[in-house]
Amino acid sequence: MSTAHWNRRTFLRASTALVGTALLSTTQSGCATSAGRGDAERADSLPDLKAWPVADEIVRRVVAPTFPPGQFPITAFGAVGDGKTLCTASIAAAIRACSAGGGGHVVVPPGTFLTGAVTLLSNVDLHLESDATLRFSTDPALYPLVYTRWGGIECYNYSPLIYAFGQHNIGLTGAGTIDGQGSDKHWWPWSGEFEYGWSPGQPDETEDSAALDRMAATGVPVDQRIFGPGHYLPPSFVQPYRSTNVVIEGIRVTNAPFWQLHPVLCSNVTVRDVHVDSLGANNDGCDPESCRDVVIENCTFNTGDDCISPKAGTDADGRRVNVACENVVIQNCRFENGHGAVALGSSTTGGIRNVFARNLTMTNPDLYYCLRVKTNSARGGFVEGIYMRDVTVKGVVTSGLNIDFYYTGGEGDGYNPTVTDIYMRNVHFDEAFRPWNLYGFPDDKIGTVAMVDCSFDKVFGHHPAASNVSDFKLVNVVIEGTPVDSPRQVG
Repeated sequence: MSTAHWNRRTFLRASTALVGTALLSTTQSGCATSAGRGDAERADSLPDLKAWPVADEIVRRVVAPTFPPGQFPITAFGAVGDGKTLCTASIAAAIRACSAGGGGHVVVPPGTFLTGAVTLLSNVDLHLESDATLRFSTDPALYPLVYTRWGGIECYNYSPLIYAFGQHNIGLTGAGTIDGQGSDKHWWPWSGEFEYGWSPGQPDETEDSAALDRMAATGVPVDQRIFGPGHYLPPSFVQPYRSTNVVIEGIRVTNAPFWQLHPVLCSNVTVRDVHVDSLGANNDGCDPESCRDVVIENCTFNTGDDCISPKAGTDADGRRVNVACENVVIQNCRFENGHGAVALGSSTTGGIRNVFARNLTMTNPDLYYCLRVKTNSARGGFVEGIYMRDVTVKGVVTSGLNIDFYYTGGEGDGYNPTVTDIYMRNVHFDEAFRPWNLYGFPDDKIGTVAMVDCSFDKVFGHHPAASNVSDFKLVNVVIEGTPVDSPRQVG
């Protein structure tokens, strides 16, 4: 069986075990530690405490847009909530009328409304009332070509199910549900993975993804990177693009075709009180990409891939666009299923900085990672100023903290990443396969990493590994009741 079509969880468990076994004899190789220096390294003297006021300022600065009081019920424009009648044109008419009239709320009343792509316009709040469902058709023909980013590379592809380009003051709010109808019959098999309905002989995204990579690497203009009909790159669910003042609040998201909430090149973004509940292929929960000033709060994530994953473009195209993802605050969220709860990358090319995560609860012992940074020497870019504190974790099946320069690649591609100033403080794990896995390059070491006031009640796998880390601090770290002030104690 080709590893391209392994079950993701099976592959991850196998690869973790193999890497762990290979490094077990040198788990702390190339790792400098400045822990255990007494008062100079007291928990309250580390620089992360001085960074947290920046998070408070971001929260104050990010203000959700407000909208005029006018309401534009989609039923007034011909929509029928029987789950069968296609309402795309009616919803579009309501949005146009609302925007042209100075803005307000396009209201989806109780009922199930079948639709194709929905495109938001400035000053429009698409508001789903309680017991309202927007159910998106599984017919790819209803998602016309638009300018988008797929896997961190700009192209023309199927429209995201809910999309905006170059708009301001837009909202997706309410107590209703958006249902992408992704399943092992629709959208998910394009992943090429058996567990999501793919079988040999069926088309999948592999060739198209590789073709898009080649186009970007060879400088093919974006307007010539045409996918959509006849191709198999599934669209994101919700994607505001190059937009300002965005709010996504209160809704439930389910059965996504691909990444779920995916703002790109946006600023002043609020994601609040959202229940993201979709376990399909590549079903990342919320991926702000090359965005500035983002607050994600009071949300629940139950996802088939990473829960929250800030990104900044991929490889050659990421260098062409060259916009960082920065000033992101994640607070008061709950994490159930998922790969990384907070995962930076692997699209790190434009750089990721100033990400703050606090007051989080991770309830599922099958979560893969608590905090993860993934990159390689083709991605390049930087990940710096990443701060996590006050987190409770039921368990992780790989490691609590993971920094991996070998993610889907390795050394020698010419664009070594910079990763430094990664801090975890007051994070408690009931159990973990490993407390940490840190893998830098021999010629490009991970910079400063610190774990402060962290505890692991049970560790049921290999010793933690730290390879090629310049400055790894452990302050008041306890593993199975034993204080650990140096990574060499557990190597």
